[in-house]
Amino acid sequence: MIGLRQMSKYISYEQAGVSIDAGDEMVERIGGYVAGTFGPRVIETKNAFVGLFRLDYDERLFKKNYKSPVLVACTDGVGSKVQLAGKIKKFDTVGIDLVAMNVNDMLTAGAEPLFFLDYLAVHKLEPKVIAELVKGVAAGCRLADCALLGGETAEMPDTYSRGDFDMAGFAVGVVERKKIITGKNIRNGDVILGLGSSGLHSNGYTLVRNICFKKAALKMTDTLDELDGTALGQVLLKPTRIYVRPVVKLLSQYKVKRIVHGMAHITGGGLVGNIPRVLPKDCNAAIKKSSWPVPKIFTFLQKTGPVEEEEMFRVFNMGIGFVLIVAEDFANSIKKKLTRYGEKVYRIGRITTGTGNVILK
Repeated sequence: MIGLRQMSKYISYEQAGVSIDAGDEMVERIGGYVAGTFGPRVIETKNAFVGLFRLDYDERLFKKNYKSPVLVACTDGVGSKVQLAGKIKKFDTVGIDLVAMNVNDMLTAGAEPLFFLDYLAVHKLEPKVIAELVKGVAAGCRLADCALLGGETAEMPDTYSRGDFDMAGFAVGVVERKKIITGKNIRNGDVILGLGSSGLHSNGYTLVRNICFKKAALKMTDTLDELDGTALGQVLLKPTRIYVRPVVKLLSQYKVKRIVHGMAHITGGGLVGNIPRVLPKDCNAAIKKSSWPVPKIFTFLQKTGPVEEEEMFRVFNMGIGFVLIVAEDFANSIKKKLTRYGEKVYRIGRITTGTGNVILK
């Protein structure tokens, strides 16, 4: 009884599992990364509840203004790829994936990203880990030329197991109304150009983990001859490629002509699941599978699974991360320009009459 009387009757938030002090330290650590993404449209505020972003017209300060702006918004996550980052304690790349999954989607409408928000959920707030995650998000935002305008970190020890975390992102962009790309202009004879992926990107990782760690009993640190002696973890955590700069630059060069008729971000569902999202109902996309080199990670997964080829093309990007469907007369010049901008560009197929499907040959 004496021991009970001497015990404090109060309990703190930190004793319950959430540290306010760690949150304050985290904010201090990430400040520089966030500010490094700001452009002239961001109105800087300190300790505000919101982020502020100008969308003026007729302001000489800005490199571009919009006469009839349409805001474009999207949200996405990284999926179970975050579990692999946790396995080897490498947290500075999945933030790039997070940005890429959003801005590449936005790009399909012809929009350029303006700003980005992130949401991180963790078991325990470790300021150094969060700083690495946000460092990656900021790096992705710089690659996409958008501002990291704000975010939220939630410490939820009763929801997430020790070492677990998840992340989600939200992006807002803009496009001139008359320049919105929907796919409605796609027609028979158009050429399909594919931009090379950096690997798996951020899709299919439940299958990847099943093959690599359950079936093959591999470790993230294992080096494999099939992957040119590269550590498995290095290959699996390679960030999703961000296509914003080259595609926005390409579109800006055609002030009047609408030579890009449709675009698709090749995510979950692969080529066969994503290209039909922009196809008219009377068109098919005929894709020649031998028209680009398939990265070795896909060959390794297919053989190790084993996985049927049809399933591989349904789950993974197979080496093509983004697709442009363009007017035939401009296909060669567009290919040359995108190559000059640093992309690996392949002429992977053509639009034919059909019923809105992808035909792999």
